[in-house]
Amino acid sequence: MRSSEPLSRRTFLKGAFAAAAVLPMGASLAACAAPAEKSEPQPEDAETANPSDQENVQTQSNASSGPTSNILVAYFSATGNTRGVAEKIASHLGADVFEIEPVEPYSAEDLDYNNSDSRTSREHDDPIRHVDLVQSEPQGFDSYGTVFVGYPIWWGQASWVIEDFIVENDFSGKTVIPFCTSGSSPIGSTGVNLAGFAGTGEWLEGERFAAGATEEEVAAWVDSLGL
Repeated sequence: MRSSEPLSRRTFLKGAFAAAAVLPMGASLAACAAPAEKSEPQPEDAETANPSDQENVQTQSNASSGPTSNILVAYFSATGNTRGVAEKIASHLGADVFEIEPVEPYSAEDLDYNNSDSRTSREHDDPIRHVDLVQSEPQGFDSYGTVFVGYPIWWGQASWVIEDFIVENDFSGKTVIPFCTSGSSPIGSTGVNLAGFAGTGEWLEGERFAAGATEEEVAAWVDSLGL
């Protein structure tokens, strides 16, 4: 846990997101820098994970549970699509899962990007936006060697709901692998940006999934990482 940095780093992060800054983190992320689209969030089509995807998934309680694996899958999901991919990754690897939860959940009306007065539209246009989380630091985070970070794409960038999770955790010595879901936008430079905001960890190139990604699709990508 970082005791004195979060406030100043969070302030920096807000400005960096607003400016859409890209901070390179080495050759392993060079291929991520595709142009962003503004057609998001189209926040993930409402969909819940198949119950079978949850078998063998060790889910961390936001209150007390500790690590049962060396791999953590941390994710925010607005409507269920990112959750579905996260649980498939965790099931395939026997990894722990940590859900990044906003204190105030997002409703369907909040996610209406066609309404300029919706919550996400107002947050997108606010350079000092901040979303409070139920818990930003997973129990026993130091013990994880590999961390998957999942999020939906909103307006061509990683959903800002994960900001506190990124800035309030120390990724030193960890392999970090971003993944995202979207209606059409690629992962683009979102992994590069998150790596810059984190400032620590070895961030690999990530992957984008469509709604309803199959177990086979997710497993093939995970296996290609050679973990």
